[in-house]
Amino acid sequence: MKTKAKSTFLLFLTAIIWGFAFVAQRVGAEFVGAFTFNGIRFLLGSLSLIPVILMFEREKFDKSKFLKTLIPSLLAGTILFIASTLQQLGVEWTGSAGKAGFLTGLYIVLVPVIRFFMGKKTSIFTFFGAIFALVGLFFLCMTGNEFSFGKGDIVLIIGAFFWAAHILVVDEYVNNISPLKFSMMQFFVCGLLSVICALCTETIELSAIKSAGIPILYGGLMSVGVAYTCQILGQKDADPTFASIVFSTESVFSAIGGAIILNEIMSGRGYIGCALIFIGIVLSQLNIDSFRKKAK
Repeated sequence: MKTKAKSTFLLFLTAIIWGFAFVAQRVGAEFVGAFTFNGIRFLLGSLSLIPVILMFEREKFDKSKFLKTLIPSLLAGTILFIASTLQQLGVEWTGSAGKAGFLTGLYIVLVPVIRFFMGKKTSIFTFFGAIFALVGLFFLCMTGNEFSFGKGDIVLIIGAFFWAAHILVVDEYVNNISPLKFSMMQFFVCGLLSVICALCTETIELSAIKSAGIPILYGGLMSVGVAYTCQILGQKDADPTFASIVFSTESVFSAIGGAIILNEIMSGRGYIGCALIFIGIVLSQLNIDSFRKKAK
């Protein structure tokens, strides 16, 4: 019982940290560009995993294992770079941590839908979840009496597809390689690509980075280092479906953080849209087969 309670606590702590990271991203966007923000935070996140690796996966250097991890890390890191860039731009352009959290959360619905089109077995709940999410998206993007997408909404939704792709790539490789080393390397790839783009397209000022210091530190050390460690430890003793549902509350905590820290206020229809998207996210993670097994 204690083990289950500890696992549940760690999973919710992960979701809370990830949810409040949207607040950090919105504040950081006021001072530095998307590439600069992501470049520094993902490189920090990569470095923060070194002591975790030394604690949980310490072993002698093996060239063959390194090469086996390198290609998946390059692929996942590149997709992560695209997804995180679109997300940061979306947070900046919508000006809402809460809305960005819910639109990004659509990736949880997209993963099983994409798997279905890839010929994988998918629960009927997934399609009900997708319907709720689409209706919620409609309400969330209502402006007056019209349905419209701003550029921030568009990039966040496109980004959700890349987050889904990232999940699928990780799922494909993570069981055959060291998960922590894989994460450290993909975060490094993402951070490096972001820094390169920042040097080419943005004006990097030390004073601006200093002003965005706390959001960057939170995004790098807490959102990547601490949250990822909590995720690993929490999932050890948790049912995968339950873990996915807990992680889906990330979008709720992004809205809570936006309301408490940034005084963000949505319209009534916006809140209805968020609620419908959240219901869709939870439904998409349910599996009718698991209910049948528990009933026997």
